[in-house]
Amino acid sequence: MSGQRAAASRSIALDDGLHVHVACTGAGPPLVLLHGFTGSTETWESLVGTLEGIATIAVDLPGHGRSGAPRDPARYALDRFADDLAAVLDALQVDRTAVLGYSLGARAALHFATAHPHRVAALVLESASPGIRDPEERAARMASDAALADMIERDGVPAFVEQWERLPLWASQASLPEATRARLHAQRLANRPDGLANSLRGAGTGTHPSMIGRTLAHPTATLIIVGSLDAKYVALGQVLEAALPGARMAMVPDAGHAAHLEQPAAFADLVNDFLDGIPSANGAWR
Repeated sequence: MSGQRAAASRSIALDDGLHVHVACTGAGPPLVLLHGFTGSTETWESLVGTLEGIATIAVDLPGHGRSGAPRDPARYALDRFADDLAAVLDALQVDRTAVLGYSLGARAALHFATAHPHRVAALVLESASPGIRDPEERAARMASDAALADMIERDGVPAFVEQWERLPLWASQASLPEATRARLHAQRLANRPDGLANSLRGAGTGTHPSMIGRTLAHPTATLIIVGSLDAKYVALGQVLEAALPGARMAMVPDAGHAAHLEQPAAFADLVNDFLDGIPSANGAWR
């Protein structure tokens, strides 16, 4: 079946009171979908209708979409989210899953696979960074993210989104259809200032040491997807490909940082072909 599929949404309460919003579609072996910064479960609406024989579980990360936005930035840490995701899967009675993460979501996926390796059947990492190895560069990034967080709280989400969308990272999206850009803009505006700010403070790229050297103790089938126009993340993808046992990288032509949005058909083909190669039976991953 092509096109969008209706999602069954629910809010899952964790032990400390944080509510995590999930949207589930389809039937078959499960695939968790983790969006990027400023995104939500709506990030994946066009993708889920093109996945074949897969049950998708899209998750709003803390501070995003309809998930809770804790006051403590430390509550957003990706090591903490790895355990949150395990609890969400327990609530959904999912023992083992494939995981697809984009940007911030890709880093979250790496942390989950590191903390709970036996629950991960396969990884798809889109525009992924393993983190920053140099301590001074990490400190500079943390300071930059902290200043941006302060700006979001001071000036509000609309002013932040106007600035965010002018970043060179998104230049390749200028050619997207106007309706697509409008939906993306609306998704960004729907976030709360405190959620975005504390996500930057607690889960920004500078907040965690590099995953290189401590990622995935045993080989996990991993597909790294990058857009050919996103030179920085092509280079980071090559680093991850060399570091992760069982990983291979695929490049999407004429796409930038958000290949799933800019070249959705090519992106979906890569994901479908990759997951077709992961052993499964009776609606579960082997």
